[in-house]
Amino acid sequence: MSFLNNVITGISLGSIYAIIALGYTMVYGIAKMLNFAHGDVIMVGAYMVFFAAGRFGLPSVVGVLLAVVVCTVLGVVIERLAYKPLRQAPSLAVLITAIGVSYFLQNGAQILWGAATKRFTPVVEGTLELVPGQLGISYVAILSVVCCIAVMAALTLFTTRTRMGKAMRACSEDKAAAQLMGINVDATISSTFAIGSALAAVAGVLMCSAYPVLSPTTGSMPGIRAFTAAVFGGIGSIPGALLGGILLGIIETFAKAYISTDLSDAVVFAVLIVVLLVKPTGLMGRYVPEKV
Repeated sequence: MSFLNNVITGISLGSIYAIIALGYTMVYGIAKMLNFAHGDVIMVGAYMVFFAAGRFGLPSVVGVLLAVVVCTVLGVVIERLAYKPLRQAPSLAVLITAIGVSYFLQNGAQILWGAATKRFTPVVEGTLELVPGQLGISYVAILSVVCCIAVMAALTLFTTRTRMGKAMRACSEDKAAAQLMGINVDATISSTFAIGSALAAVAGVLMCSAYPVLSPTTGSMPGIRAFTAAVFGGIGSIPGALLGGILLGIIETFAKAYISTDLSDAVVFAVLIVVLLVKPTGLMGRYVPEKV
């Protein structure tokens, strides 16, 4: 039964990574930049729910909606103030700016809410006993998997059926050509950041519900692992983010259970290196030749 418990834990954790990875993969696929502040937006979303439910006694649903709104606005503000002026800058300048925004959010959270670790109250509690005393699945795990599937389905429909989704796909192929066709590239990139940040809020709530601690650095390691999942699955690919997140969650869980808790991250990154050596574009990524 321990094997099945580990599989369930890995899938639920991987579902959270997949939701976070979608934010990375959407931004990279359209803006061709890595938003390393994405993990800290997760932390902001979790704090919104913590204060809404813990301090003001609001229902969890209201807290989650507040977190989504705040993180959406935060994502747009970050894009407008930090990244938009660097649209034509070298990629190194954008990368350094992203790291700077990450540290700014972390230190801002310490000033506003303190550096002490807080106890996060899960949005749902309890366990569904499949085999009493031997095999169970927490309601948080069920919620994580359901949210992941719903987000994937919604994003797939959005990118294939809506006008904005088609504009995003056009910008990911060729921004200059998309602009010539009348697409507002700046608005499209801002919308991408808004969607990615909204997903980060949802992921933050799920992450802190599964592991109920909260601090200004809460989003750092999950953000790095989710970026790893995006690269693993093929960054820029929405199905790749799902596959990479699930596989990463399973690998991490089994590494902790059967190898070593301290070495689990090393195992995850070792697997990533092997995959990239065999398939540099990731499991579901595709090679796109650069036009000169």
